[in-house]
Amino acid sequence: DVQLQASGGGLVQPGGSLRLSCEASGLAFDAYTIGWFRQAPGKERVGVSCISTSEGRTNYADSVKGRFTISRDNRRNTVYLQMDRLTPEDTAVYYCAAVFDYSGSPSCPPGGMGYWGKGTLVTVSS
Repeated sequence: DVQLQASGGGLVQPGGSLRLSCEASGLAFDAYTIGWFRQAPGKERVGVSCISTSEGRTNYADSVKGRFTISRDNRRNTVYLQMDRLTPEDTAVYYCAAVFDYSGSPSCPPGGMGYWGKGTLVTVSS
């Protein structure tokens, strides 16, 4: 079975940092594009960042550009999301998801991801 395990969430003060991890099993990890998504209370799930297999190309939502960094370690079947300068607006449940990489581009359509993990809660509050 394919499993994606997100971890690293928690409570952090505004301006602080967290690093989320998404560890995958049961799939050929280096053939999958991985995306991070988030869902804030009362809102729909939205894309945060995405990283392809080919040369690790990335993209980011405008709201996190310059603050979040996505990376992957194919030896550990893990994708990371380094989140810096966090604000209360970043409070959400964060999910990782995987889709087979047909194109080499960092494309992570929320409705087109093949596998989803359970979320990890990030709370930014003083």
